[in-house]
Amino acid sequence: RLTLLAMLCEGHLLIEDVPGVGKTMLARALALSVGCTFRRIQFTPDMLPTDVTGVNIFNQKTQEFEFRPG
Repeated sequence: RLTLLAMLCEGHLLIEDVPGVGKTMLARALALSVGCTFRRIQFTPDMLPTDVTGVNIFNQKTQEFEFRPG
């Protein structure tokens, strides 16, 4: 219920637990039930937020920022 509530409130949800309890299955089922896509990200100790969201990098030749997707 809290998962659905977070989605309806346009909030964020962090699902934490031990391996094998169905966290990924819950997220996938919820996404598919409302017609959304599902993507899983495996985090590593050296991962940065820009690895996921992308980053704007300044191009000195064109004097413009270019977006590099994560």
